[in-house]
Amino acid sequence: MLSAAPALEHLPTPSLVVDEAKMRRNIKRQEKRVQALGVTLRPHLKTVKSVDIARQMLTGGTGPATVSTLEEAEIFAAAGIRDIIYAVGIVPQKLDRVAEIRARGCDLAVLLDSPEQAKAVASASRKHGQAIPALIEVDCDGHRSGTAPGAPELIEIGHILEGGGACLRGVLTHAGESYAVCGRAAHAKCAEAERRAAVRAVEVLSQAGLPCPVVSIGSTPTAHAIEKAEGITEIRAGVFAFFDLFQAGIETCSTDDIALSVLTTVLGQQRRKGWIITDAGWMALSQDRGTASQRLDQGYGVVCDEAGRVIPDLIVSQANQEHGIITVRPGSNAVLPDLPLGSRLRILPNHACAVAAQFKEYQVIPQEAGTTLKTWQRFGGW
Repeated sequence: MLSAAPALEHLPTPSLVVDEAKMRRNIKRQEKRVQALGVTLRPHLKTVKSVDIARQMLTGGTGPATVSTLEEAEIFAAAGIRDIIYAVGIVPQKLDRVAEIRARGCDLAVLLDSPEQAKAVASASRKHGQAIPALIEVDCDGHRSGTAPGAPELIEIGHILEGGGACLRGVLTHAGESYAVCGRAAHAKCAEAERRAAVRAVEVLSQAGLPCPVVSIGSTPTAHAIEKAEGITEIRAGVFAFFDLFQAGIETCSTDDIALSVLTTVLGQQRRKGWIITDAGWMALSQDRGTASQRLDQGYGVVCDEAGRVIPDLIVSQANQEHGIITVRPGSNAVLPDLPLGSRLRILPNHACAVAAQFKEYQVIPQEAGTTLKTWQRFGGW
């Protein structure tokens, strides 16, 4: 999967660049945090969508792992990853494909939060002659999906699975509201609420005589701030390998931790307007403006020099399909630099998942000084 690539200054632009040293540091940080709690880390691979990076994020390179598409499950299973949770609510039309992946030797579990989904999983289990494992999604904060921690539907769903030929693997929560608060203390509070919701659901299931071997919680903010893990078996997180400006804005990381950037070339300047124009528009940077609601609006991304050093108060303030417009941050006293035609810059993204999705490969700056740039393949699709 690895191949040589030209030096950074000779890459076509836009290109997606990974700082390997920062990425590895980020991975180690998350691993250390979870290991200190005595539970398992189940990385979410939806951000990276790369076998090369997945092998660095996973224990022994084989799992456990989380995915958000069946395309991810198929490709990672083919690469030898054997323990996967498909963490998006299952629908009947996808269960034949789930069974096919499982038949090839991958322990793929699905997610659900309704009796209707449980009946579909049980039916597919009988059809394929295999007990498809399912986790019940528990709503810990009203963010999106899931059943309430003490809801009677928990028991109904569990009995449908266990009595219908499927398998109740456990419960799963996602602290989505942790993205709406800032700072370690706030994230720790979200993590504890998430943990309590999961534990409460386990109590309800256990009292009904139903199994619950896996108790899975997680989001990148809570995974970095969680202080205790009693009753939990595993923690999930995903964007931690790269981080991004949104995560920096809620203080999960610092700007210096961001390992992903988009390499771009200066096409020209409109000095009267205070613009620098580049070839990285929203097709490269995505249209994600997640930092607009934060204390510091980062536009479409923060501007760095070619070496990855942040240029103070320089942001991509506007983006067309193939053009990015760089300006001084509103309210700043900084001076727009005079960058000649052909100058190279790197843009730190608002949302690593959305930006990475625009590219087919990562251009990797090796952590070993003086070694050749590497290319890691990336895939997309569902």
